[in-house]
Amino acid sequence: MDLSPSSPRIAVVGAGIAGLAAAHRMVELGHGGGLVLLERASRLGGVLSTVHEHGFQVEQSADNFITTVPYGLDLCRRLGLSEGLIQTDPRYRQTYVVHRGRLHKLPDGFLMMAPTRMWPLALTPILSPWGKLRAGLEYFIPPSTSDADESMASFVRRRLGREAFDRLVEPLVSAVYAADMERLSVDATLSRFRDMEREHGSLVRAMRVEMAARRRAKQQAETQSGARYSMFVTLRDGIQSLVDALASRLPAGSVRLDSPVTHIRRASDGRWSLELGARAETFDRVILATPSYVAAELLAPVDPPLGERLARIEHSGTAIVSLGFDRGQIGHPMRGAGAVVPGVEKSPILAISFSSHKYPHRAPEGKAILRVFVGGARAPEMAEMPDERLLPLVLGEVRRLLRITGEPVYASVAHWPRTMPQYHVGHKRLVAQIEARVAELPGLELAGNAYHGVGIPDCIHGGEQAAERALANQ
Repeated sequence: MDLSPSSPRIAVVGAGIAGLAAAHRMVELGHGGGLVLLERASRLGGVLSTVHEHGFQVEQSADNFITTVPYGLDLCRRLGLSEGLIQTDPRYRQTYVVHRGRLHKLPDGFLMMAPTRMWPLALTPILSPWGKLRAGLEYFIPPSTSDADESMASFVRRRLGREAFDRLVEPLVSAVYAADMERLSVDATLSRFRDMEREHGSLVRAMRVEMAARRRAKQQAETQSGARYSMFVTLRDGIQSLVDALASRLPAGSVRLDSPVTHIRRASDGRWSLELGARAETFDRVILATPSYVAAELLAPVDPPLGERLARIEHSGTAIVSLGFDRGQIGHPMRGAGAVVPGVEKSPILAISFSSHKYPHRAPEGKAILRVFVGGARAPEMAEMPDERLLPLVLGEVRRLLRITGEPVYASVAHWPRTMPQYHVGHKRLVAQIEARVAELPGLELAGNAYHGVGIPDCIHGGEQAAERALANQ
C-alpha cells in the first residue's frame, strides 16, 4: 500500500460501527492527524447501544456477532478486548420454532436452510408427513442450470418444498434479515447454499460433506493451542464497550457529534466540500458511512445516476421490546437461545431471544431478560408503533407462548426504523454498478451495512477497507 507521509484531510461521515472502524483503521495506519468523524446524532455507535438498568444488561440492537467471519474477533484483539469476549452458554444453543401457537425444537442439525441429519427432520412435529417427504426428496432434485439470481422463497421451495420453507426456513431467515422472502436475494445473503447446489447437486449431499470436514477440522483444532470460540460471542460489558474502545483510540478533537452533513459538492480543485449547517469545510477524501438512502440524497447532485442507484436499496425497520421477569413467572422451561415465528402463524412478532439464557450475566440471579423483535418487511408499521400500543400487543403474545404470569419487572423499547437494508434479487449487480460509479469520483468511498453484509463483522470489514482505499489513493 502506497502511503504518503503527509496527512490528507479525511472526513468520515457517520459514526456507526462502519464509520468508527474506518476512522480507527486510519489511526492504526498512522493517518489520524487529518481525520474528522462527523455524526449527526448526539452519540456514537449508530444502532449499537447497551443499557444497564435495574441489574439487567440490555442490548438495544445487535447483541452479539458471528465468529466464522473473522473481522469482529480480529478487531477485538487489536483493541485489547479479547479477555472480555463471552461465548454463548452451551446448555442453551437450541432454537425453538413456533408451530400452531406452541414452541417446538428446531430439528437437530437443521442449519438455516439445509438438514445435516434426516432422522430429526423425520421426527419433528413441525412438518406434516408430506412436508417431510418433500424435504427428503431434495437429495434427488437436480440443480438449477441458471446463473441468474434467485429469491430466497423460490430457491427453498424448489429445493425443499413449500412447507419446509414456510415452517422452517422463512422464520430463521426472517429473524436475521427482517426481509420479504419473495424478494430477498440468495446470492447476496446466503450464497454458500447456492454454491452447495452447484457443486454437489443437493443441499443434503453438500451438508454431509461439510459436516465431515467440520469434524476433521474440530479434531485438528483440539490438538492445537489458542482461543476457540462458539459461533457467536458478545462482550462482557456489552456491545457498547466495542464502540467505546474504538472512540478512545481516535485523536482528541476528531469526533464531532450533532454535526449533520447537509450537502456535498466537488470543489474546483477536485477536493470535497461538505456543508455543515451554516458553514462549509473542504476535505481531500470523504468516506460516507451513512445509510445508503442518506448517501443517495447527498450524492444525487454530484452524480445523479449514482444517487439513483443508491436510492434503489430499500430499508426495513424493527422495534426491539426488552422484557425482564422473575424466573418463576415464566412457565416455559426455555431450554434454548430463543424462538423464531413463521409468518404463517400470523403472530405480531418475528422472534424472541432468551437473552439471559444465551449470556447469563445479562440478568440478576433468579431473573430473565427477553428481547422480542417485531416489524421488518412483514409489518413495517410496527417499527414506529407508539409504545403504549406496542407493549400490550407484544406482552400478550409472549405471555401466551411462554406461559408467563403477571407483569414484567422491567420493560423498554428500542425503535429502529429504516435501519435494515434489503438485499433484493439483483443486489450484487446493483452494488457493482454503485461501486463502478464511485470509482469515477476520486476521493470518495462508501461503507456501511447496505452493500456487502449486515452483520457487525461485515460492517467492520467494509469500514476498514474504505479507509485503506482512501489512504492508498493519495
